[in-house]
Amino acid sequence: MPASDAAAQPEQPWNRQRLRSSNERLLLDRLRTTGAASRAQLARDTGLSKPTVSSALASLAEAGLVHEVGTHAPERGRVAVLYAPDPAAGYALGIDIGRGWLRVAVADLDGAVVARADVRNRARTSGAMADLVVSTAHQVVANSGVKPDEVVHAVVGTPGVYNEKQRRVRYAMHLPGWGRAGLFDRMREELAIPLEVHNDANLAALGEYTYGVGAGSRLFTYIMIGTGLGMGVVSEGRLFTGAHGGAGEIGFLPWPGRHKPDTLEDAVSGVAVVEAARHFGMTGQLTAKAVFDAARQGNPAAVKAVGLEGERIAHTVAAAAAVLDPDLVVLGGGVGHSLDLLLRPVRETLRGLTPLRPKIVPSLLGEDAVLLGAVATALGTARDVVFERRSAS
Repeated sequence: MPASDAAAQPEQPWNRQRLRSSNERLLLDRLRTTGAASRAQLARDTGLSKPTVSSALASLAEAGLVHEVGTHAPERGRVAVLYAPDPAAGYALGIDIGRGWLRVAVADLDGAVVARADVRNRARTSGAMADLVVSTAHQVVANSGVKPDEVVHAVVGTPGVYNEKQRRVRYAMHLPGWGRAGLFDRMREELAIPLEVHNDANLAALGEYTYGVGAGSRLFTYIMIGTGLGMGVVSEGRLFTGAHGGAGEIGFLPWPGRHKPDTLEDAVSGVAVVEAARHFGMTGQLTAKAVFDAARQGNPAAVKAVGLEGERIAHTVAAAAAVLDPDLVVLGGGVGHSLDLLLRPVRETLRGLTPLRPKIVPSLLGEDAVLLGAVATALGTARDVVFERRSAS
């Protein structure tokens, strides 16, 4: 067939359909990124013609993906209708599984949390913990008023590293039995929602990047110090997880112990704070929080323990700085929340350890960092799923 004849052939239906879908997705992404806009504004911003924009918006509105949110009256010309993505087009589920607490939230497509629950994790076995996750998630969805089939994707944050091939978690030392195969398959089946599993420190880092102090950072690390020790790395807005998902497992770094080689987690976690306080003379039922509270009141043993913790955190930051060269280090987790006491010893020790001194700040999201990271990650997939489902129908 001559080239001129080929050029004259009408566009194939599947090409037209794909082009319409691309235009609709372009407009939806533009509205989600920069906010409500009129047809004329969308045409200027995207380079699409006004008739194309009008047709695409009509299709998006019919599919329930966008809705009218008001009008704009310019000094000259017609009043323009403003459009925005409809946040109720679908929902995502975020789950944070910790040793002490289970946190679950349902969010709309704008990222607004519409229902959540924070439940004490009193499960004694991995099976009981899986049951608690499922029952709590079902309850949160029921309390949200959202139909279960409108929750299209879920993300779980957990200590350890999830192995997709083996379908199990490794290295979750503080959750006995949590590495058993089949637990997450069981949760997927009982929740009846597609479910991803990610390391909790990684999700906390994404939470801080999306909603907290990490926004706009080129490369930052989130160091989670609590029951254990972990680190999430976000580069150019994307997680760096390594070849096998183990990047950031800094708790396994060796640390010289008194009688045997320990790990960095042995030296820096909340348990280490309590052990140091006992070594310096504190007695009674101690927790890391109790030690920090006592240090704020001037207890000498607690002050020494907190100072030692700050020095050890500085070694952790120095290691991260040497390998990654971050522009920001965020300290989070139960211990990281006490940066009012820790920041000075961390900075003073860091000056003697390395010429690399990234900015160090406390987590803005606090105990919600993992949960909001799970929500943000789930939303990335949920938005795609909702668009494909509604566009196809």
